[in-house]
Amino acid sequence: MRASDADRDRVADILREALAEGRLTAEEHGERIAAVYQARTVGELEPLVHDLPAGGRPHEPAAAARPYDASMRPAPAPAENLVAVFGAAERKGRWRVPARTNAFAMFGGVEIDLTEAVFEQREIVINASAVFGGVEIKVPENVSVRSTGTGIFGGFDVRTHEAPDPDAPVVVITGFAVFGGVEAKARRGKRLKNLRPGQ
Repeated sequence: MRASDADRDRVADILREALAEGRLTAEEHGERIAAVYQARTVGELEPLVHDLPAGGRPHEPAAAARPYDASMRPAPAPAENLVAVFGAAERKGRWRVPARTNAFAMFGGVEIDLTEAVFEQREIVINASAVFGGVEIKVPENVSVRSTGTGIFGGFDVRTHEAPDPDAPVVVITGFAVFGGVEAKARRGKRLKNLRPGQ
C-alpha cells in the first residue's frame, strides 16, 4: 500500500518521541527520519518503528496528534520532501508552494525561500528537522509566521509574527533541531504582491 503524508507524519512523531525518551540516539533518529521521508509504501515505514513502543500500530489514523492548532490544518495535498544528507537541498525562486513541505537536514543544509513563491492556499505547513545540520526558511515580510518547533541541544529560531492583513497567507513551521538549527525569518523589503492565495 502506498504511504500517505499522514502515514509518514505518524512515523516521524513516533521517532521524535523515541528520541526524547532516549530510546534512540541522535544518529539513529536521523537515519530513520531520512528513510521516513524517502519511503513510498507503508511496508517501508513499518520496520522503522517496529522496535519502539508505539510502533505496533502501523495503520492508526494520524488526525489526533498534530503539533499545531487543528484550525490551521491544510487541505490534503501532496507534500514536497527536501532531504539533505551530507549535502544540500534548496527551493527558491518562482515556485508553487504545496500545502505541506517536509525538510530534513543531516550533516547538510536545506534552504527554503518563499519570498518569490506562489501561494495557492492560505495555510502552509513546513515540517523542518535538523540533525547535525541546518534548515533555513526565508519568508516575505507581509505573511504570518507561527511555530511549534523544539530545539534539543540545538536551536529552533523562528521569528513569529502576525500580518496586518487578515487574509494574508500563514506559514506554520513545526519540527525539531538536534545538535543543529532551524531558522526562519522575514526578509526585509520582500513582500507578496497578491495576498489572496488561489486568485
